[in-house]
Amino acid sequence: MKSIFLLVLAFSTTLIVNGQNEPAKNFSPPATATATLANGTVVTINYSQPSVKGRTIGKNLEPLEGRVWRAGANQATTFEVSEAVKVEGKELPAGKYGFFILSGADEWTVIINKTWDQWGAFSYKEAEDVLRIKVAPAKVSDVAEKLTYAISADGVVSLAWGEYLIKFNVK
Repeated sequence: MKSIFLLVLAFSTTLIVNGQNEPAKNFSPPATATATLANGTVVTINYSQPSVKGRTIGKNLEPLEGRVWRAGANQATTFEVSEAVKVEGKELPAGKYGFFILSGADEWTVIINKTWDQWGAFSYKEAEDVLRIKVAPAKVSDVAEKLTYAISADGVVSLAWGEYLIKFNVK
């Protein structure tokens, strides 16, 4: 009886130890979009990349109308510029910022916020906003299963998410 107990204990310990060596599944892996603009300014967006997985944006998937969204998953998305720029004509000093979105029925508000080091949008404070711009989300036929940012060398920043695409200019 004692040997059976020891055998079961040894087998269980082996399973537990081997199970701990498997990498954790990251359902929203980290991603980066970066570009160097013509004047040498580097623009970088760091985010986690959620997937739609059959859900409906605005119903059971962010962004939800009227609620600030981290514009990604996990940690808040960051927006960093190496030099002062203009975002849709509004001044933004060089630095690293939190990047959030507030969706509405016909327009979304892109928010650049002083606080970038936070989990999600749980600590978001409107008083910390550096700038806000309004963008019109376009519905596209080429559905983006994973949230994807892109930055072109001429400063067009785009966010593709599900059937939505938004763009804004950084100069």
